[in-house]
Amino acid sequence: MLGLERGLRFGLVLLALGVCARVQADVYRCTGSDGVDEYTNVPHGGACRRLWHTNKAGRRTTQVNLDTAQALGEPDRLQSFSQHIKEAAQLYSLPEAFIRAVMLVESNFLPDVISDAGAMGLMQLMPDTATSMGVLNAFDPRQNVLGGARYLRVLANRYNGDLVLTVAAYNAGEGAVERYHGVPPYLETRRYVQRVLHHYYAFRQRAPRASQ
Repeated sequence: MLGLERGLRFGLVLLALGVCARVQADVYRCTGSDGVDEYTNVPHGGACRRLWHTNKAGRRTTQVNLDTAQALGEPDRLQSFSQHIKEAAQLYSLPEAFIRAVMLVESNFLPDVISDAGAMGLMQLMPDTATSMGVLNAFDPRQNVLGGARYLRVLANRYNGDLVLTVAAYNAGEGAVERYHGVPPYLETRRYVQRVLHHYYAFRQRAPRASQ
C-alpha cells in the first residue's frame, strides 16, 4: 500500500475560519414506541437522536460534533468498521487513518445518517455518487465505505494526489474546486478540510505504521 506521503501530496492552503456559522435548524430521528422512525426538527416523546444541522447558508454541516479524542476513547465505535476500512484502504491505496478521518467528520461512524441534501451513510454519499461508485445500498456499511474510498481515490487521481483539494472536492464537489481554482471560499468547506486533516493526523499517530 502506498503511504500517504507517497500516494497523496499535501497542498498548502490558508483556511481562514472566522466565526462559525450559526446553526439554523437541527433534524432529529425519533423512534416511537411502535418502532417506527420519524424525522423531525422538533424532538418529542420517544428516543430521538440529532442527525444533522443546517447552517445559515443552507449547506450541510457535520451531523454530530465529536472530536478525535472522544472517538479514540470509544474503542468499540472506532473499531466498528475496521474490516471494511482495511479492505477499502488496500483496494484503493489509501491510508486507513485517512478513511477514518473522513468517516468521522462525515457521519461520526453512524451508518444510517441522512443529510438534508440526501447524502447517505458512513461516508455520506450522494445518490449519484453512490451509483457511479457501484454502491447498490448506501446504508450497507461495506458498500458505503468502499464507495466512499473509491471516490476519494478518483478525486486524488484527478488532483494529482493533492490531499487538500481531494478533501475539499469530497465536501464541496469537483465543480466548486475547479471554479475557484482551489479550496472554495465556503466556511463549511474550509472548516471541513481542517477537521479531516486534524483527525487524520490524530488517527495516524495511533495506527500501526503499515495502516497509515
